[in-house]
Amino acid sequence: MRRHELSNCEWEFVRLLLPVSLRGRKRMDDRSILNGIVWKFRTGTVWRDVPERYGPWATLPARSRRWATDGTFDRTLRATQATRRSGGPGVAL
Repeated sequence: MRRHELSNCEWEFVRLLLPVSLRGRKRMDDRSILNGIVWKFRTGTVWRDVPERYGPWATLPARSRRWATDGTFDRTLRATQATRRSGGPGVAL
């Protein structure tokens, strides 16, 4: 695990909250994309400067917008907050 990437525990928590792709075409790995989005916001860089290991730079803002628009990020935040309030291990996103 690299410095700005989700741990296995964090990924397992978030993975269940991500939407399932209903398109016929296989899309980029959600974990790589999410790690790229997290990397971008934790470092403060521009999308084009996110390392290529996270996927094509244009995919990152597109997926970020989609997940923001469809409520994925809001659901993840609410689930994390609920887990913290209940005394669970939570996720440090």
